[in-house]
Amino acid sequence: MRHRVYGKKLTRTSAHRKAMLRNLAAGLFEHGQIVTTMPKAKAVQPFVERIITLARRGDLHSRRLVTARMGGDRRAFVWLTEEKTPEHKRENPFFDLPDEDEIEFNRYGEVRKAPSLIKHIFDNIGPRYQDRPGGYTRIVKLGTHRIGDAGEKVILQLVGEEDGPELGGNLSRRRQKADRRTAFAASLRKSSKPDTKVEEKPEETAPVNEDKPAEPDNTESSDTGETESE
Repeated sequence: MRHRVYGKKLTRTSAHRKAMLRNLAAGLFEHGQIVTTMPKAKAVQPFVERIITLARRGDLHSRRLVTARMGGDRRAFVWLTEEKTPEHKRENPFFDLPDEDEIEFNRYGEVRKAPSLIKHIFDNIGPRYQDRPGGYTRIVKLGTHRIGDAGEKVILQLVGEEDGPELGGNLSRRRQKADRRTAFAASLRKSSKPDTKVEEKPEETAPVNEDKPAEPDNTESSDTGETESE
């Protein structure tokens, strides 16, 4: 029995498992989402959640704790300068990527200057979830399996403000069936609805009485009155 034994061993030694969790977390913080297997995603998810909780505090003690959990600071976003990096990875919907000018190499091709991963976590990741008390990541099943060992592939990604019923791509069969039923019911209601358009009546105008005698001229009567008084 493994009562009170925290975490999964993942058939690795403690040093190998710790390094793997740090690398997965670093990839998630740099790209916003990673593709991995379900056991690894479940193992690294609480590790990432605790780091983001510390980043929300933003004080010096939390920064030192995150640095210790990540095994020290590391240079991030070096992959932006590689030619083999696809274009869709250069546009990140989760946060703004740094400019390529911030990454410098020496004459031997070694990285001399690059953005700090810890600074990126506290400047971009932490403030993003300042008003969210937990639940910073999600696991989305891809429905595919890895070639070789048939491991279930999933996407571990940061929670954002995106809209849509699913992030994995196409809608499920259950959702498609429900949408078809809703559309069919709406069409039935529309066809059974009677046409109750009210015809506009022309405006009625008052009849003009042409036989009405003309009114006497008041000016003439006033003139006659003045002559009689004289």
